[in-house]
Amino acid sequence: MKFRIDRDALADAVAWTARTLPVRPPVPVLAGMHIVAGGEENSDRLKLSAFDYEVSAQVSTDIDVEEAGTALVSGRLLAEISRSLPPHPVEVTTDGAKVMLHCGSAKFTLLTMPVEDYPTLPEMPPAAGSVGSDEFAAAVSQVAIAAGKDDTIPMLTGVRVEIEGETVTLASTDRYRLAVRELHWKPERPDFSAVALVPAKTLADTAKSLTAGAEVSIALAGTGGTGEGMIGFEGGGRRTTSRLLDGDFVKYRSLLPSEYAGLAEIQTAPFIEAVKRVSLVAERNTPVRCSFSQGEVVLEAGTGDEAQAVEALEASLEGEDIDIAFNPAFLLDGLSAIGSDVARLSFTTPTKPAVLTGKPPQDGENPNYRYLIMPVRLSG
Repeated sequence: MKFRIDRDALADAVAWTARTLPVRPPVPVLAGMHIVAGGEENSDRLKLSAFDYEVSAQVSTDIDVEEAGTALVSGRLLAEISRSLPPHPVEVTTDGAKVMLHCGSAKFTLLTMPVEDYPTLPEMPPAAGSVGSDEFAAAVSQVAIAAGKDDTIPMLTGVRVEIEGETVTLASTDRYRLAVRELHWKPERPDFSAVALVPAKTLADTAKSLTAGAEVSIALAGTGGTGEGMIGFEGGGRRTTSRLLDGDFVKYRSLLPSEYAGLAEIQTAPFIEAVKRVSLVAERNTPVRCSFSQGEVVLEAGTGDEAQAVEALEASLEGEDIDIAFNPAFLLDGLSAIGSDVARLSFTTPTKPAVLTGKPPQDGENPNYRYLIMPVRLSG
């Protein structure tokens, strides 16, 4: 194997592929990055792959091939080396059981692993449709914040992806908050319908890393509950697949209130800053109390025997005055995700979930993002 490649192109491709490398590989070869230079199908392309039996990643990029070939080397070491190379073209060659990288006056020699032991990557499922990469990345980041981190309940660590015609609905919950985002996409068939539960971390990492191309193609297989379910994403020369999670997701639509007793509007940026300041005195798991009245909201944290903080902000309120308390970290996550300069908080009672949204583009329209947050009961 012998090829030349631009230093930045190599570093970018290796770094993207290395994200999928397992921290503790179940078998040693899975710590490797699979390198294919040239070949019958793509004589002037480099293909890098990583796989951990759950998630696969593959990227292809242009190179100058002198001699086609395949090799398997330590993925983490290759990522560290390619990131630190000087700004010169890189020449990669093999010599027996070694791979050499020459870049300017720097030279690295890596030992190879047995290529024949490396598992075959899963096939990309059939394409289901495509969506703008930037909008997809933004939508996924809005929803993934509410996914659970506790692996003992795998279902809650996922994002539910519901596809119905031209509408994709993403939802996640950790039982304390729920995030729901709707977006439009271009399905391959107008009547396409599917449901998948995708690991939130994988989905978030993938969506964020596929913004190099204008669109992301989404592919699905086995979403009807039969056999191994899989989702695939492709864009900008990069493709990744992930196994789907099993389990019935929460019937989340029934959690969203159909009517509200009150609605408050606050400027988002000052609200975020005030919550951050007031929560400085909140002990771990202590709520921030929000007292809404006509024209203002008063934020408070801390109790009589501890440090205390109080701050008032302008706010408009429709409905009765209300005192409601939230976990400040959960409230900040939602405020940072709404993507609007005005935050709307809709309540029913101080002990029932409140719904946080941005101001819709036009009055009367439903917001495409909703963040439901459970209040913390106030004692006394």
